[in-house]
Amino acid sequence: MTVHFIGAGPGAADLVTLRAARLIASAPVCLYAGALVPRELLDTAPAGARLVDTADLDLDQITAELVAAHEAGLDVARLHSGDPSLWSAVAEQMRRLDAAGVPYEVVPGVPAFAAAAAALKRELTVPGVGQTVVLTRTSARSTPMPPGEQLAAYAATGATLVLHLAVQRIAELAPELAEHYGDDGPVAVVARASRDDELVLRGTLADIAGQVEAAGVKRTAVVVVGPVLAAAEFPDSHLYSTTRCRG
Repeated sequence: MTVHFIGAGPGAADLVTLRAARLIASAPVCLYAGALVPRELLDTAPAGARLVDTADLDLDQITAELVAAHEAGLDVARLHSGDPSLWSAVAEQMRRLDAAGVPYEVVPGVPAFAAAAAALKRELTVPGVGQTVVLTRTSARSTPMPPGEQLAAYAATGATLVLHLAVQRIAELAPELAEHYGDDGPVAVVARASRDDELVLRGTLADIAGQVEAAGVKRTAVVVVGPVLAAAEFPDSHLYSTTRCRG
């Protein structure tokens, strides 16, 4: 048997890979992350499959489910929202499975920041404007940030910032970011990206906190900051240039 750590995407049930869909449809055991995984995706699991909501389980309980499935010879679809490579907590699960001798694989998914960029209809790397994207988060009720990983240090580079777990602190963070991007620095908040109730807020660092408060956005949102959001006049990419050597 194999535990398949599967990226279940940002929220829309059809934003998963063909491989992920095939594995979910065939796995007799499916562990999923509560409200973060769409019900429509769970409905594609085989009839009679064991569906386990891990929202209220700790790491030991989740590991016990995976080991029990292994001992029974049953494949597991372990669903995580977005892509497993980002803030998915798969690292500690894989460490536990290594110790228990349970085989596993990782199936990538569509990350929330990609769904947010799609909702904004914006490229996050615009020629001559921004070629670096920093994916980071803030620390509130979550695991503390490691020493040296400070938001101000990233903002000082002028790169495009994509912030997770930050929308509840936007009133506190906006002035800090404005020191580097300016009060008129473009910012967008995408809540519930790709879902039917997706909400997009666009503004500046001076007014975005008020918009977020008025809209009542408190979670499941991505904050994007940087000049690429407002870029209109920029050079064409060298990728399709007539001067590019294609030999």
